[in-house]
Amino acid sequence: MAYPVARPEAVGMAASIVASYLQPNQRHLPLVFPMVTEPDALQEAWRAAASALAKEVSQGHRVVFLCEGDISLFATGSYVLLALQRHHPDVSLQVIPGISSVSAAAAAGAWPLALQREGLLIRPCPETPAAMEALLDQAEESGTVLALIKLGVRWQWIQPLLRARGLLDQTLFAERIGWGDQQVVPAAAVQAGSRPYFSLLLVRQSSSVVLP
Repeated sequence: MAYPVARPEAVGMAASIVASYLQPNQRHLPLVFPMVTEPDALQEAWRAAASALAKEVSQGHRVVFLCEGDISLFATGSYVLLALQRHHPDVSLQVIPGISSVSAAAAAGAWPLALQREGLLIRPCPETPAAMEALLDQAEESGTVLALIKLGVRWQWIQPLLRARGLLDQTLFAERIGWGDQQVVPAAAVQAGSRPYFSLLLVRQSSSVVLP
């Protein structure tokens, strides 16, 4: 069982999620993906992970690489998949789809993710208030629901921005979705401040869809 970690000594969220399902004889293969933005360091980590997985497969082992959510959506595993395809094309692969945090949050909050002719945009939260304002304007004009992941510390300034635009009551806030301590509530119930990295928003503005 292979899984991502940020540091060699870390356990990893993906490994923690499945811990109760593992057998004592299953081997663990933590793969380090440092939290950096430098392209060279990222490529080195992705290629090292792909090489480690390919080596295990070449020795006749069946390997599972764990990923939180869905491996095709904003996932470290996507880069590992591409590195395997490019540098180890002989490795046989099977990708098992998962449930993204966006879909899980919508289901937990009984919040329709997209209706009729609405668009849906899934992306990381903007880095500045100006970028957030522009994104909200574009989404409102086009009738697009925004699913904004990696909220974290940005909630300090996004919360008052949404309040000023009258959007808190029609925005869903979700934090640590899928865990026992998950929180899924209207954004109006969450005070401004820093939130965990694994938090997100679902924002629906004025809509022309026909409602019951």
